[in-house]
Amino acid sequence: MSDDTSRTTHFGERIVPENEKKGMVHGVFSSVASRYDLMNDLMSGGIHRLWKNAMMDWLAPRPGQRLLDVAGGTGDISFRFLRRAPEATAVVCDMTEDMLVEGQKRAEAGNLADRLDWVVGDAMDLPFEDNSFDVVTNSFGTRNVTRIEDSLTEACRVLRPGGRLMILEFSQLPNPAMQWAYDRYSYNLIPVMGQVVTQDRDSYQYLVESIRKFPDQERFATMIRNAGFDQVKYRNMSMGVVALHSGWKL
Repeated sequence: MSDDTSRTTHFGERIVPENEKKGMVHGVFSSVASRYDLMNDLMSGGIHRLWKNAMMDWLAPRPGQRLLDVAGGTGDISFRFLRRAPEATAVVCDMTEDMLVEGQKRAEAGNLADRLDWVVGDAMDLPFEDNSFDVVTNSFGTRNVTRIEDSLTEACRVLRPGGRLMILEFSQLPNPAMQWAYDRYSYNLIPVMGQVVTQDRDSYQYLVESIRKFPDQERFATMIRNAGFDQVKYRNMSMGVVALHSGWKL
């Protein structure tokens, strides 16, 4: 039996005890929750909306499906899913209650309240029964999980046979020169934006660093297969700034 207190992981570019990362990530998102949606628009120039719409296009939500959006934050993915799928239902699950509170303030939350639940929960230990969802999504939250493999295994557990996993996450550009330019933008401008908009430079410094630590497209696809998914595929968007991974529980 392994000793969790001796295991380490990364928190951005820092190496930290594995059992401390969850609390540190929780602190980041509690700090930025009230300006999280605004910062997403500023950092991406609004393009994150197009990425999320493309996610829905590939997912093709169907009437009556039940969605679990892990690390669902303020509800962006669930709102899109429910608008496209009459009589579908969704659960937004996030370990940071402050993010869920901000999501419930949005107008869409009120309009969709009868089909939408908000649950505090950990991606590595989901508070749901086996085989209870048709779709599991995660949008820009996987890289913040302490043990990504555990979160993928949990996603497979709660999906019904025939269910689908879809993950949208920052990734790696295949062109080194473009990756260098993107890194310069990320490291030099995003923490400054965070300081100006949220008065929290450190949280956005972490978020930038966490992107560089995330597995590239092929490695992440392999991790999804190893968690029990079949027909695993991915699509690059914005030349690989983000990648959309899909897998099925068969």
